[in-house]
Amino acid sequence: MSARFKAACIQMTSGPAIEANVAAASELVRRARDQGADLIMTPEVSDMIEPKRALALDKARPETEHAMLAAFRELARATGVWLLLGSVVVRDRDAERLSNRSFLISPQGEIAARYDKIHMFDVDLTTGERHRESQAYKSGDKAVVANLPWGRLGMSICYDLRFPHLYRALAKAGAEFLAVPSAFTVPTGRAHWHVLLRARAIENGCFVFAPAQWGEHGGGRRTYGHALIVAPWGEILAEAEDGVGVIVAEIDPAKVAEARRAVPSLTHDRLFAAPNRTNTIAAAG
Repeated sequence: MSARFKAACIQMTSGPAIEANVAAASELVRRARDQGADLIMTPEVSDMIEPKRALALDKARPETEHAMLAAFRELARATGVWLLLGSVVVRDRDAERLSNRSFLISPQGEIAARYDKIHMFDVDLTTGERHRESQAYKSGDKAVVANLPWGRLGMSICYDLRFPHLYRALAKAGAEFLAVPSAFTVPTGRAHWHVLLRARAIENGCFVFAPAQWGEHGGGRRTYGHALIVAPWGEILAEAEDGVGVIVAEIDPAKVAEARRAVPSLTHDRLFAAPNRTNTIAAAG
């Protein structure tokens, strides 16, 4: 692994207007670059949070026509940084459902990797919130690890965070850094955001980068925020307060090997037979 670098996570409040979101995210990227960041990451659905499915379908574009992807490729060239466009809404041609797609963009403006969110957020929260991502989005079916100058990045999006086997697979494939761009709800964020991100870091001996959506997005949707950067031993290196902004932390890739030497659990996985769900306990006597 290479020398130290600075990573930045953006916290923003996307709305339904793509052009406004592109402008807001671009300004935050430039602010992060001014703070010395080499890798800058935006949250899930950076391009739009459109509560009306019909309007989202109408606004979504294929990669080749996507305004935010094009703008961020140019922004990477202009700033000379690696950009993770946490995710944008993509409509592949002739598709009835959208893709929630993350892009890793090189300083030359090239798409180095892309990842489609695998796990769909289909939940009914006790607060009355109801989400059915699978009605609007199609699931991805491929885990992705991408090369950075400082190591390898495992890509994921938001609800993926609750599926630890995905991150185990990413770490086993060589990931030293895990990206979790998100738009967590307020109730689930308050309860689970910090502990899940720290757990994924500790379990796999990885840095975790979690840019986040925050605030009111229209249509009654609110997100939790608290963008985080977590070290492989579980320490929180940086955390965003409420509001729009940027967090930056210096990343020492050597800390990955240090944590994995201390607790080499990645080498201790064992195959085992799954429990039989039909097992019954015989009555005594």
